[in-house]
Amino acid sequence: MNPVTVLHASQLVTVAGPDRPRVGAEMQDLAIIRDGGMVIRDGVITAVGLSDEIERSAGKAETIDASGCVVLPGFVDAHTHPVFAGNRLDDFERRARGETYEQIAAAGGGIWSTVEKTRAADDIDLFEQAKKHAQWFLKCGTTTIEAKSGYGLTLDTELKILRTIQRMNRETSLECVPTFLGAHAIPKENRQTREQYVDLVVNEMLPRVASEKLAEFCDVFCEYGYFNLEKSRKVLRAARELGLKLRIHADQLTNSGGAKLAADLNASTADHLEKMDEAGIAALKSANVQPVLLPGSVYALGSTCYPRARAMIETGLAVVLATDFNPGSSPTPSMPMVLSLACTQMKMSPAEAITASTINAAYSLSRGDKIGSLAPGKLANFSVFDCEDYREIAYWFGVSQTRAVYVRGERVV
Repeated sequence: MNPVTVLHASQLVTVAGPDRPRVGAEMQDLAIIRDGGMVIRDGVITAVGLSDEIERSAGKAETIDASGCVVLPGFVDAHTHPVFAGNRLDDFERRARGETYEQIAAAGGGIWSTVEKTRAADDIDLFEQAKKHAQWFLKCGTTTIEAKSGYGLTLDTELKILRTIQRMNRETSLECVPTFLGAHAIPKENRQTREQYVDLVVNEMLPRVASEKLAEFCDVFCEYGYFNLEKSRKVLRAARELGLKLRIHADQLTNSGGAKLAADLNASTADHLEKMDEAGIAALKSANVQPVLLPGSVYALGSTCYPRARAMIETGLAVVLATDFNPGSSPTPSMPMVLSLACTQMKMSPAEAITASTINAAYSLSRGDKIGSLAPGKLANFSVFDCEDYREIAYWFGVSQTRAVYVRGERVV
């Protein structure tokens, strides 16, 4: 089979570098090749360099002409909730009228309203909506997502969601890394028996998820009114004993100590962190936990309390950016929009934002050896943007600049 060459990219943003997440000043170095090109064989990158050199060395090859365009590694979106039924338009309107996240949840909206719709949906309808979401991600230049359950809160519905994620992997071009989030909220039928629900998650849900190999990670919403530190620790310890890696929704609504718990348990990531303090930052650094920042949810909730990205970068944390795609608090699959928010609201540079949404995100999902940068030996997952400078991806917002998206060398958008 003849190779495929990508030629004459205005900027080939390789993000090449050390075989680990990037920290500090390293996040600024995108290893850009001007008039860059690469060779792809059997879905894998075999050479990267100047276009003239690539063209001479490749011989007879199918050519992708990237003239005047930026070529970027496919975005790796390391925090999403892509499988659910319906929407939360009522919540959206109530927030516009001034109600808070907590007020809406107390009135029966929020996570619970999506749980009810998802429980009622059959497998076919749930997959059809998830398949539409997968196409949205691809159109935004994202080729890999972390995909959480959490809108079932019963054994059968949580399994249904995780099996839908498996089907997304089989039947769409989007790679989905599955995370079990049974500890997303306390279901209404267990409001008076929180301990019983935690026991259900630990003793029934987790063993089934692990035995059927339906998830790689386990997550928990560690927050007052949801799962406190004690219950979060119980769930995550049980998950680790079953061989799952750990992620935590931490310090989103209050500084509840979630970041410190993530450090104590050597979690892969601590996510959200809007209310994390200096002690939390130091704890993450001491345990090399990667922070996953979700500015889309801050924006969508009408808040101004963005995570302290600059302090985290200056402390040496390997920061990750993600969409938090979900129907309630961040209904966007757009990593370019998240890059814009990271630059304008969290004062990250465009280069830092690219690093955080590609190679650092890939390492947070234990896939840094396969995706996240354009280098020989890695999968040919990349996007072609209709601009000449990578900074334009964050600069122009509200308009799609995606010209084409490739997964394993095959055009999917």
